[in-house]
Amino acid sequence: MVTELRNRVSDLRTRIGATVAAGVTEPPAPRPAWQRRGRIDLVVVADVVTALIFLAILSNSFRNVNGHYTSGGPLKSLVLPLVLSAPLVLRTWYPLTSWSVCLLGSYWASKVIASLTISSSAYIPAILVYGLCLYAVAIRCKTWAVLSAGAVTALAASIAEGENFTIAVIVTAIPVLVGLIVRSRRGGRQELAVAEQRHFGERALLEERQRIARELHDVVAHHMSVIAIQAEAAPYKVSDPPPELVESFADIRSSALSGLSELRRVLGVLRSEAAEIAPQPGLEDLEGLLDSARSGGVTVTHTVTGNPRSLPEGVNLSAYRIVQEALSNAMRHAPGAAVQVKLYYGEAALVIEVRNDRVPDGASDTSQPHSGNGLRQSGGHGIIGMRERATMLGGHLQAGPTGKGDFLVTAALPLGGAEGSGLAPGDGEPEDTS
Repeated sequence: MVTELRNRVSDLRTRIGATVAAGVTEPPAPRPAWQRRGRIDLVVVADVVTALIFLAILSNSFRNVNGHYTSGGPLKSLVLPLVLSAPLVLRTWYPLTSWSVCLLGSYWASKVIASLTISSSAYIPAILVYGLCLYAVAIRCKTWAVLSAGAVTALAASIAEGENFTIAVIVTAIPVLVGLIVRSRRGGRQELAVAEQRHFGERALLEERQRIARELHDVVAHHMSVIAIQAEAAPYKVSDPPPELVESFADIRSSALSGLSELRRVLGVLRSEAAEIAPQPGLEDLEGLLDSARSGGVTVTHTVTGNPRSLPEGVNLSAYRIVQEALSNAMRHAPGAAVQVKLYYGEAALVIEVRNDRVPDGASDTSQPHSGNGLRQSGGHGIIGMRERATMLGGHLQAGPTGKGDFLVTAALPLGGAEGSGLAPGDGEPEDTS
């Protein structure tokens, strides 16, 4: 019991000390260049030199009070002057501690040497040290600590001077006011520096976005424009082209122009400092996406189960992009295969399933190696991008061949800010029947 009590007291003392150290005194502001010479802080050097001078003056004054030599040994000649002058050296690192030592030293001096008053010449260095320490408190400490130090100073000076309240006000007001003014100006400079740094970062980001936009415009847009032009001109290069060929080239041209429109929208966003102004696609645009895939020669079926409802914006966009990427992969790597798109609106998550069948014999292009599941090997990052979209929303995505040689992409996107779908076959997710 006693050990537990001691531990609690020790823990309480540690917390109080940490609170005082971190919550009362703020970190020192960086010195201007003219106040430093390499690693040497000229302000600290000036404080040390001034403290040594004041130590000599106070030591001599305490031995000669009011013109009379007094004896008193090392107490008056060394210890008391050291207590009154040494806090000047500590005020840069420990402002509140140095002010407290100055206050106690002044009280001690008034008791040890009764004839010594604030008007005495011996007190002038002590007052200067006290004022500099109070100035450090006004610059570095919290507002309540500054007000408390000022109130204690004014009260102590009023008691020491009796009815002469003017000196008490001067001793308190000058260091505090000067410290608060310097602190305010320093805070303004720091805010300006932060704003300039933020502006520099935003400018660098905008320049990088513009560089990416230029690259996309110069490379991707050029090639897509060439594709559109060649697709439009291709039917005229042969006499009496078949209608199917004309229709295929028309679809190619239409897809290229649609891609150019999307690219222009992306370029506009990259080059603009404002937020994106064009609406993002969602599952409400899914029919158009499926029609575009069908026009490319893919047989696509689409089923929806569950209770369709409005989705969060991020889920809606990610679901559309996942279906879009899965369809693109099927069209690119398994041409001629039938694709099934299934959406299940569960209570906790939206489940997406995109399955493409095995490529019919002779339907695939044999110019590229195959992976054994009807998909050509590719060095792209489509599946990685889909998985990143699902993970960003707290969901998960699986993509790979099934036991029958089909390729299946399954994604579960949480609804309502859930951290994961928590779904498995039998919990509402469509069960894999392969």
